[in-house]
Amino acid sequence: MAKSIREVYGSVLAELGETNHDIVVLDADLSGSTKSKMFGDAHPDRFFNMGIAESNMVATAAGLSTTGKIPFVNTFTAFLTTLGLIATRAQVCYGNLNVKLGGAYCGMSDALDGATHHALEDISAMRALPNMRLLVPSDATSTKWATEYAAKTYGPFYLRLSRDVYPDLYPADYQFECGKGAIVRDGKDVTVIACGLLVHKAIEAAEVLEKKGVSVRVVDMYSVKPIDKELILKCAGETGAIVTAEEHNIYGGLGSAVSEVLAWAGAGVPTEFVGIQDTFTESGKYADLLAKYGVDANGVANGIEKVLARKK
Repeated sequence: MAKSIREVYGSVLAELGETNHDIVVLDADLSGSTKSKMFGDAHPDRFFNMGIAESNMVATAAGLSTTGKIPFVNTFTAFLTTLGLIATRAQVCYGNLNVKLGGAYCGMSDALDGATHHALEDISAMRALPNMRLLVPSDATSTKWATEYAAKTYGPFYLRLSRDVYPDLYPADYQFECGKGAIVRDGKDVTVIACGLLVHKAIEAAEVLEKKGVSVRVVDMYSVKPIDKELILKCAGETGAIVTAEEHNIYGGLGSAVSEVLAWAGAGVPTEFVGIQDTFTESGKYADLLAKYGVDANGVANGIEKVLARKK
């Protein structure tokens, strides 16, 4: 049965703490929501509630990392990648320190709290930082891998985590690799390169368009930085059109990262961005927000139809 991304993250952290006593966890008074509380309940001597002080929390994690600890820093994405950004940039990334950032409630998944709590620019901010690696899980298995990989691999990591339940996509023994993506549905007419929830929305769109005779390839770009340049260029060459799909502003996120790869390689194929169209969002039910801002299955299908019209 599918599990919420945050629940998987919290349980994996607690499990890792059983065998790796260098792992410490920090939260900004939201551990019940981020599920870092699972670690705190299991290992209270290595859990620190820092209060509503995100910049100080990241700075504290930076200091802990210099003593050999492996800090996992947690709060809502909207606060971690804004209020926590100065310490992330000036201490964690500048010093190439062994700090892991768990950004909970990414995208619009904190739906009813509205624009101030929606995180639609975090990929842009994090991928622009030297030394930072950025992983976006799309199901329970990839969340488990991302958390374990970050724990065992030296350096700064940002994990983009949703509060929502994502359907199972990968078998338990799937071999992920940082810097790679995965073709989760094959097709020949167009490729949708997506991350997070939008991988599932892309699959839904592909299934609908298949009935209209359109063959859609879907790629899960679970590693946004480093990104899988080889796979992007392979898909551009084989399908001749690219759609990117993300629960993020169309500027600076996955779409920009994919377009940079295409531009550097001179791979001039029609490209369409499915994402938040450079606007602030609002409070509402999650499914309604996804539909209103064009990041549901219908939004992905519309993007595919637009790019195919240009391909002709």
